[in-house]
Amino acid sequence: MPKRIVSFLPSATELLYEFGVQNDLFGVTHECKFPQDATTKPRIINSVINSDELTSDQINTMTCRLLNDGKDIFTVDEEKIREADPDLIIAQETCEVCAAHTNQVNKALQILQTKPILYSMDPHNLQEIIQSVIELGKILGKESKAREITESLEKRIDGIRNSPKNKKPKVLAIEWIEPFFTAGHWIPEMIEIAGGVNTISKMGEHSHRLEFSEIVKADPDIIIMMPCGFDTKRTILEYNNILKKDQKWNSLRAVKENKVFAVDANSFFSKPSIRTIEGLEILAKVIQPKKFKNLKVSDESFFRIKNES
Repeated sequence: MPKRIVSFLPSATELLYEFGVQNDLFGVTHECKFPQDATTKPRIINSVINSDELTSDQINTMTCRLLNDGKDIFTVDEEKIREADPDLIIAQETCEVCAAHTNQVNKALQILQTKPILYSMDPHNLQEIIQSVIELGKILGKESKAREITESLEKRIDGIRNSPKNKKPKVLAIEWIEPFFTAGHWIPEMIEIAGGVNTISKMGEHSHRLEFSEIVKADPDIIIMMPCGFDTKRTILEYNNILKKDQKWNSLRAVKENKVFAVDANSFFSKPSIRTIEGLEILAKVIQPKKFKNLKVSDESFFRIKNES
C-alpha cells in the first residue's frame, strides 16, 4: 500500500484525512486548507495567479492569457517533490483552471527517479464523486472505511432527494461574476435534488460563459452566486463591487424579490469533495427553506444578498 502520498487536489487531501492516512501525506497544494492540519504539509503545487489581490475580471483576464499563451497556471516545486519522493500522486482531469492538471503531473514524473502510482480523480456528478471515494479506498487498502464514508454520504443525499417538495423554483447558479459563467459539472444535479429546476447549464457539462440576455430569458426565481474558489465574504465583496449598483442586474425579478444568495463555493461547491454533500444540504435550505429549515449546515455557508435599490 502507498506510504508516501502527494495530493495535487484539495478534495483528495480532504479525503485522505477522512481515511486517516494524513501521516502518509508528504505534499499538498497551495489550496489545501481543509482540514487545518493540511496547511502544515509541504506545499508542492503553487499558483501563478494571486487571486486574493486581483478582481474577478483581472483573474479571468490573466487566466485566459496564460492558457492562450500555452503557459501553466500552476507550478511544481522541484525540490519539495523530490523530498516527498511519493509512491502515489493524486491529481485530476476535471478542470485545468481549478487545480493542478496534466502538465504538473508530467513535470513531477520528469523530476522523480522512481515513478509513483498515478490516480486521477475526474468526477462530473455526485455518483462519480462517491465512486472516487471507493476507488481511492481500494488503492489505500481502506475498503471498509470507504464503504462507511459512502454509505453515510448516500444516506444524506437520499434524505434530500426523497423529501417531498411542492413548488419547485427555477434556479440559476452563477460560477463567476465578471464575466458571467454558469455552474456546470455536479451543480445542476444538486439543484434538482435539492428541489429546484436548474436553468441554462446541464449536469456533467463544463461550466461556460453566460450572456446577460440568457439570464433575462431564463428569468430565475432564485439566483445563487458561487464564484469558483470564493467563500461567502469574498463573493459578497465582488457582488457589491460589480453588481450592486448595476441597473440591468437590479431589473431581474429574483434581485427585486431578494432571492439572490451567496454560498461558500470554496468549501462546498467548487471542488468534487465529500463536503459537496453539505453543499447539497445548503442548496436545500436555500431552495426549499420551509421544508429544510431544521437542517443543520456550517456557519457562514450561505447568506441572502438583499437588494437595497
